[in-house]
Order: sequence, then structure tokens, then C-alpha cells
Amino acid sequence: KAVVSTQSTGAYSMAAGDNVQAVDLAQLPVPQLNQLRSQFEEEEQMLTQSLAQLKGVQSRFIESQEAVSKLSKKETGKDVLVPLTSSMYVPGQLADTEKVLIDIGTGYHVKMTISEAKAYFIRITEYITKKMEIVQKNLIEKDKLRQVTTEILQLKIQAQQQQSAQQQA
Repeated sequence: KAVVSTQSTGAYSMAAGDNVQAVDLAQLPVPQLNQLRSQFEEEEQMLTQSLAQLKGVQSRFIESQEAVSKLSKKETGKDVLVPLTSSMYVPGQLADTEKVLIDIGTGYHVKMTISEAKAYFIRITEYITKKMEIVQKNLIEKDKLRQVTTEILQLKIQAQQQQSAQQQA
């Protein structure tokens, strides 16, 4: 089930495949509202984690773009440390500063010129930024749904407490 729209009245629509049904939150019992609120909280946490991961990936691509931009022909023969693992390096020398080997994921590497590599990193960074905007929009929507659900839940609990107090009086 995925939420497709919200309204200030406390109703929202849920899509399950092609079936779309509107649910009035005020009509749901307290246990269902609690469950729905928990679901929205879990979805918010997942989206927050996804956003954090995307930010990390984006920053790594930006770092790579900056590193490629700093390469110059003058650095040919320069001593460097070559990573073998994340914590082990071996000494080496830059043999070619006009072409670089770019990790494009899942173990594949592509040889590119400096300008091709720059363009690649710009493209991938823009793509990730668009995905981050989508996740951010979804996160805001889930937060609104959780807030509406919490407000209705609180009103229902208060009403039950008042009704209980009146019955005891």
C-alpha cells in the first residue's frame, strides 16, 4: 500500500495495485491509528536512511570530480599511494594523467579522458540530486501523514477519556 494523497480533513487515499480507496482517519479505531502511525514512522526512518545514503554517495562523486579536475599533465611521474584495500596502500607513480579509470559500479571500470570523467561525474551527481529531491518530497509527505494520524489519535484518546470520566461521575 502506498499513500498517494493527503487532505487536511484527516482522510487519505491508499493505492493497492490499481485499486484506490480513500480512508477517513477519524473513522478508524485507536489500535488501527496506532498501527498506521507506527507504519508511517517506520517509512520515515527508511526514507531518512535512504536520504543519508544518497548524500554519502553524492559526496563521494563530488570528491571524485574534484580529484579529476586537479589532475594535470605536469603531474606525470609524480609519486602516489595506490589503494589496494580500504586500509592498505602501495607506492606508485602516475604514468598517464590524460586518461583515468572510473569505477562505474558492480566491479566494472571504464577508461575515460579527463573531460569525459568530469562530464560523467557531473551527470551522475545531477541524477543523485534528483533522486534525493524525490526522497525528500516523500519524506515530507510521510511526516505530514504521521502528524495528522497522531493528532486524530490524540483527539480520539481524549474523547475516550472524557467519556470514561462522564460515565464514572
